Amino acid sequence: MQTRKDLMQCCDDSSEMPIRSALMVRAEFIELSGTTPDRVNELLDMDWLHPTRTAGEALLFGPADVYRLRKLERLCADFDLHTVAGTIIVDLLERIERLEDQLRRY
Repeated sequence: MQTRKDLMQCCDDSSEMPIRSALMVRAEFIELSGTTPDRVNELLDMDWLHPTRTAGEALLFGPADVYRLRKLERLCADFDLHTVAGTIIVDLLERIERLEDQLRRY
């Protein structure tokens, strides 16, 4: 077991400081994405969002999840789309982006 002295020595060098996680809890995710809890539940039920699960089964979302959900919300609002249609479009846009990245590499 580490003692307080061991922990202090570990943290003396700033290069050894732990890096803050970019993952966020559900409430923060909802706030940052500008959506509702019902919308998040709907997308989780559709298996469109893939958050990380902690050992206690809490959901943790990343910045990419916020970006995807904001894109979805914007598309659905701008074009008056149903959620399913919006998720298909976002998935296709992401696929195109990945393929373009692959082409640039070759």
